[in-house]
Amino acid sequence: MKNIFLFLLLTFYATVAFGQKKSSSDRFSGLDSELNALLKDWHAAGFAVAVVEKDKIIYAKGFGYRDYENKLPVTTNTNFAIGSSSKAFTSGLLGILKEDGKLTFEDSPIKHIPELRFKNAEMNELITIRDIMTHRTGLPRHDISWYLFSSNSRDSLIQRIAYQEPFAKVREKWYYNNFMFLTQGVIAERITGRSWEENIDQHFFQLLEMKTSSTVIDGLKNGADASFGYMVKDDSVIKKMDYYDIAAMGPAGSINSNVTEMSNWIMTWIGGGKFKDKQILPESYIKEAMSSQMVISGGVPEKEFPDLHMSNYGYGWFTSSYKGHYRVEHGGNIDGFSANVSFFPTDSIGIVVLANQNGSVIPGLVRNIISDRVLKETRTDWNKTYKERADKAKAAEKEASASKTSSQKTGTKPSRLLVEFAGDYSNPGYGSLEVFVKNDSLFAKAGKNNMWLKHYHYDIFNPYPVTDGKVDTVGSIGIQFNFRTGDSGDITSFVSKLEPAVDHIEFKRTPKGVIMEKAELEKYVGEYELAGMTAKFYIKGENTLYLFVPGQPEYELLPLEKHKFALKIVEGYKVEFVEDESGNLTEVLFVQPNGTFKAKKK
Repeated sequence: MKNIFLFLLLTFYATVAFGQKKSSSDRFSGLDSELNALLKDWHAAGFAVAVVEKDKIIYAKGFGYRDYENKLPVTTNTNFAIGSSSKAFTSGLLGILKEDGKLTFEDSPIKHIPELRFKNAEMNELITIRDIMTHRTGLPRHDISWYLFSSNSRDSLIQRIAYQEPFAKVREKWYYNNFMFLTQGVIAERITGRSWEENIDQHFFQLLEMKTSSTVIDGLKNGADASFGYMVKDDSVIKKMDYYDIAAMGPAGSINSNVTEMSNWIMTWIGGGKFKDKQILPESYIKEAMSSQMVISGGVPEKEFPDLHMSNYGYGWFTSSYKGHYRVEHGGNIDGFSANVSFFPTDSIGIVVLANQNGSVIPGLVRNIISDRVLKETRTDWNKTYKERADKAKAAEKEASASKTSSQKTGTKPSRLLVEFAGDYSNPGYGSLEVFVKNDSLFAKAGKNNMWLKHYHYDIFNPYPVTDGKVDTVGSIGIQFNFRTGDSGDITSFVSKLEPAVDHIEFKRTPKGVIMEKAELEKYVGEYELAGMTAKFYIKGENTLYLFVPGQPEYELLPLEKHKFALKIVEGYKVEFVEDESGNLTEVLFVQPNGTFKAKKK
């Protein structure tokens, strides 16, 4: 989890490099040994590659291990998670529906998902399906919303979009957004009456003979030739990672496949939408999807490498110029896996690289090594160049770390007892998490993710991941929880910079109640004299205490601890019962933002 931001950035990582050059007439001579060397150089467990020319696989091979511990080799049929390389499949469904007259790309997505709403009226009125296909809605990623607060309900994820802050006007800037590919998948579901998983299987897997490919994590876990995912720890140690279940966010990146079956997908794009004389995707959609629909950046070439330039986006594809050849590609990254799927439409060449390494450069590196060979271009020593740049980046990071000064205020402590920070915290655009005290420490739990909250200064805490009951103290997740105090003096929320492109995200607190049986609640029942009025406490249902004050609504009370209750729907209001030396309740304190008021029992 601490690598999440690296993982999010690498989703659309594009490589530009330069180096030593050489040439050869034999396109694949010595390639096996060149690719094998990458395993050691990059501490990779394994990877597989396939090269397509027109409608044939002209090279395919597995390298390293799909199961590193048991030394089970990667084959061309080994399944990997392909992450965001799934996106072109999802957009392809809309291309088919457009051809069938079921939608247009100028439709509002709200037309097909009536409950969908964006943050403001302008977005609701202007955003089209074409906009959500090309990352130009004005929304930034907001990826923590689905990655940390995962859900099995697509409807619940769709509802979060209404609360997610934009950072730009509609069509003003390109910004990668997984939620908009979720939205495309849901549009297809609403029109067809079938799930996204069923649509992908019916329109692609069955027709493209992708018999072992799957759309859910269990399909990978239970596969006969499935890979585990790995990460590199301490710069050289290959460590197994848990599979990550992307759950309802599947349309943005949950496909699992192998290089043999993904080759059929690439043949379809090279062949104008046809596979073995079957029209899988409309030819008109193929041309539109791989053309420039939105400018990502200027894509200006480097001085040292002038023949790599352009940076645009189509529908689920990045487009650029590689040594004078038009390249269409998309990467993919999910815990323990990295991928790159690319093709050169005018050259009828395609390359698929799937790796079981987290946030890996391997897919882009292998793609470029092979591209030079199959396109018969002067070869660049990509491995040397990548290593030089990686070493340079690491040195710069080390230097920056050494010169970094801490803003931490030493000698401070939290303003409250840790138990007073406990509660349920929620944001409608993200989700909910629980903060609780265990062994005199503060922890947080969001879905399956557990975190230890280490005090930084004042009421600010740094979260560290907890895996298998152990805290990983090597590095913070990279965010902070800044707890806020309300007018009543209670902790009311925390804010955190979960999305770099917008302001801090606020999670409001609901105090964590305790369970009290009816017999225990009975002692709080009674009437109390409050400023000439009678405040009544009574039980409704099985075990719920209520308060009624004349002229006000009925308030449900949430038990906090002995003699203390919070008004469930009113923030910052509490009641505290006071007992005498004999243990009898004699009065109650109404604790409010504007003061504390005492009422005596009648």
